[in-house]
Amino acid sequence: MTNFRGRLAPLLLVSALLAGCSSEPDGTSLEQLRQQTHIHGLAFDRADSERILLATHHGFHVVGGDGLARQVSNETHDFMGFTPHPQHAETLFSSGHPARGGNLGVLVSSDGGRSWEQRSPGVDGPVDFHQLTISEADPDVLYGAYAGRLQVSRDGGHGWRVQAAVPDGLIGLAASSRDPEHLYAATQAGLLMSPNGGQRWRQLHPERRPVSLVVADGEVLYAFMLGVGLIRADEATRQWEVVNGDWGERYLTHLAVAPDDPARLVAADDQGRLLLSTNGGQDWSPL
Repeated sequence: MTNFRGRLAPLLLVSALLAGCSSEPDGTSLEQLRQQTHIHGLAFDRADSERILLATHHGFHVVGGDGLARQVSNETHDFMGFTPHPQHAETLFSSGHPARGGNLGVLVSSDGGRSWEQRSPGVDGPVDFHQLTISEADPDVLYGAYAGRLQVSRDGGHGWRVQAAVPDGLIGLAASSRDPEHLYAATQAGLLMSPNGGQRWRQLHPERRPVSLVVADGEVLYAFMLGVGLIRADEATRQWEVVNGDWGERYLTHLAVAPDDPARLVAADDQGRLLLSTNGGQDWSPL
């Protein structure tokens, strides 16, 4: 019996070590997360599109393939104005408020959201960019909105200058995928486009209804217009079509396109629910 126990002990130790290596931190269901906080931004992980990145009022989370959300940030900041780098999967930009109050300025993470540091306070900062966008055409160009003014950086977020006043009733910003000087704005009075980095704006859609989001991805534009629904256009033509108009009183607040499959979309609605589409936004189901 002694010899048997002697042989068994190392096996039990190895088994315990392997079990520890394979386990993951406990996750939170998406319904629990919805009850605990609200989403300020989302994106697919460019390195693994089964993972969805969430910037929330209480820290930075990742939703894994098991459908559970896990907080990966060391801080529980209120992350606002979240936008991922279009080329480097681990590089993310955000702004917002620290848990203790105040403003964060322009933050950058180089490790997928686990740690964050201030890259710049911004003009008259530290700023709190509720709208922040990076140009896929030139990732050194970022735009942010703070205190009624549109700021621009042309060196990857290090230096900023005031470009112009923001459009009235601004809700969302999206930098063009074709030209870093082209900028789109979702506003309470409609969808706008600027050909010169926000210095001049014009109406982009004939309907002057509130627009809750605008996204430019891979030369495709998406927007959600209240009373119309989810709309889409090729950025080259800007000819809009309704993708899904069956929303009733609901509306979408955030939307992202999978980097490896343009038909796969994830969105958050006005109730904080996460939704998934696998056919370009025509049909949606709970994530």
